[in-house]
Amino acid sequence: MLGTWPCSSCLLAGRGLPASPAPAVGGHMQSWRRKSLWLALSASWLLLVLLGGFSLLRLALPPRPLPRAPQGWPRWLDADLLQSFSQPGELPEDAAQPPRVPHGGSCNWGSCFDTSKCRGDGLKVFVYPAAGPISETHRKILASIEGSRFHTFSPAGACLLLLLSLDAQTGECSSMPLQWNRGRNHLVLRLHPAPCPRTFQLGQAMVAEASPTVDSFRAGFDVALPFLPEAHPLRGGAPGQLRQHSPQPRIALLALEEERGGWRTAGTNSSACSWDGRCEQDPGPGQDLPVYLFRTQRWEMLPNATFCLISGHRPQAASRFLQALQAGCIPVLLSPRWELPFSEVIDWTKAAIVADERLLLQVLAALQEMSPAKVLALRQQTQFLWDAYFSSVEKVIHTTLEVIQDRIFGTSAHPSLLWNSPPGALLALSTFSTSPQDFPFYYLQQGSRPEGRFSALIWVGASDQPPLKLIQAVAGSQHCAQILVLWSNERPLPSRWTETAVPLTVIDGRRKVSDRFFPYSTIRTDAILSLDAHSSLSTSEVDFAFVVWQSFPERMVGFLTSSHFWDEAHGGWGYTAERTNEFSMVLTMAAFYHRYYHTLFTHSLPKALRTLADEAPTCVDVLMNFLVAAVTKLPPIKVPYGKQRQEAAPLVPGGPEPGPKLQAPDPNCINQIAAAFGQMPLRSSHLRLDPVLFKDPVSVQRKKYRSLEKP
Repeated sequence: MLGTWPCSSCLLAGRGLPASPAPAVGGHMQSWRRKSLWLALSASWLLLVLLGGFSLLRLALPPRPLPRAPQGWPRWLDADLLQSFSQPGELPEDAAQPPRVPHGGSCNWGSCFDTSKCRGDGLKVFVYPAAGPISETHRKILASIEGSRFHTFSPAGACLLLLLSLDAQTGECSSMPLQWNRGRNHLVLRLHPAPCPRTFQLGQAMVAEASPTVDSFRAGFDVALPFLPEAHPLRGGAPGQLRQHSPQPRIALLALEEERGGWRTAGTNSSACSWDGRCEQDPGPGQDLPVYLFRTQRWEMLPNATFCLISGHRPQAASRFLQALQAGCIPVLLSPRWELPFSEVIDWTKAAIVADERLLLQVLAALQEMSPAKVLALRQQTQFLWDAYFSSVEKVIHTTLEVIQDRIFGTSAHPSLLWNSPPGALLALSTFSTSPQDFPFYYLQQGSRPEGRFSALIWVGASDQPPLKLIQAVAGSQHCAQILVLWSNERPLPSRWTETAVPLTVIDGRRKVSDRFFPYSTIRTDAILSLDAHSSLSTSEVDFAFVVWQSFPERMVGFLTSSHFWDEAHGGWGYTAERTNEFSMVLTMAAFYHRYYHTLFTHSLPKALRTLADEAPTCVDVLMNFLVAAVTKLPPIKVPYGKQRQEAAPLVPGGPEPGPKLQAPDPNCINQIAAAFGQMPLRSSHLRLDPVLFKDPVSVQRKKYRSLEKP
């Protein structure tokens, strides 16, 4: 409530100035001057008080988290939506806190980590063998690290030595390895809170810990991990639960986490609703308002809530944060005492709200007034972050190593856009580029387009002849910049090749099918046309397919398709090359895609999957389609192909000569790849793009792709 303001003399006295006695009757002019001076000073003092008070109520957007000295949580929300519900001075001021000394003294990245060991091959990680028995979860964690591109078996050649803490499992403090070296270039990994205090001899070692407190966290040196439940999946993980693509009008449910587990929900449209869960309102029939009744909700019901209010005091709050993230419920954190996971690189202002617990009424009003567009943007970002970094233990570990690698590369590391925009930094390798403009999935955001030329990469297998006719057809394309022949044949290279209007380069391969997806430095264009020696294409088909790819540079554009399905009889996945309207894969024997997928295929996929493709050639198409679908979350695009050639095309790359019989794919291939990915990323589609004048009854001279009408 508004109170009465004190008199001006009292205000001056309150500031240490004595109140003057009343003037004499004859001194009216002098008394009027004194009163004017008092009024001016009082108005100035009141203005300063008001400005200082409102600055306490104003919650500002924090900058993007960067490595810096530890500091308290920012108080933020939309300042233009936040109204004042209390008078200046009514809220207690934050007491001045002495500078916090992070645990480990003056240890920081520059003084406690030797980057000279990482100059050659970048970040290479050696994992200490467990000193005792380990759980199945820890065994899978070690396997995921060993399968990554960061792992090395040599401690001498390692840039980082990783110690997996077993404190939570054994209840005892982990012992230091013999090569501890005061912890220099070491990382202690704790996925779960451990009973062992952090005061044990860390020395100069970094700590990657679940939900560390802001007092012990060393910004720019330690890594904050999410609080993972014991049953968190190793890889893949469950998808985000947000199914509603736009918020319901005039309805926004608020979920409040409980100490005993579960959630309570209520509407946010009532500012009179208390925050202690004792709120029951019934507007009655005929009123266009929801019933604001707190009720216990199961965890599966969280997607119905728009905002999830999470207290920052209880340790369980950190686990509630991850639940809200998966459900697409915007986390509203009230003065949390723990560091948000990967806050060094993730911009949490785009997915969560951090507010002061003393300003609950203001927070409620601001949530109520938040625009539907911003609500949707925040919820969509929660789904991206969950899928990119938190849905599995493997993603959490790989994100941790990627954060440390970014510190090593410094200015050449991932920019913020790569971390905070789909598909995320784990799928945007800095070894390929550090500029978003070079990645196919950022063209639209950057307002750019791929260049108008492509490179044809023709793979010549063991039983193939030099594809002279195919080379002439591809070289005739107006968009072809170069032709590369990957010779994976036991026979010696031909001494002479056909004359072409574009440069032709022959590469001596290693007789492996996976070699066709190696990032060769001789490829100078963004677009690659992948071909087999026995492929048959016309120049018009090549031209049209490339024009289609330019509009969808992040996807695969191909001529021959296959489809996956769930086989109930065998309890697994299957796929077929039958010519149906539905498809989910295109064969790489004739397909356009961006050259970045060669880098991702070679450096991101586990070695076991590449070996599988070499041993079972039919798996190479499935594996490449899995990879692109996992990145884009989109199906490929089909373009028209000659009917006779389509019926005669073989299914196996480098297989027998074209004929009416197709070799059946390996039924175990798709299941092995799906198990390695931890999910089924393929998406089905019915879309086929044709030329506008294709098979239209118009003059032949008006048709751009005339040969596509031929059977």
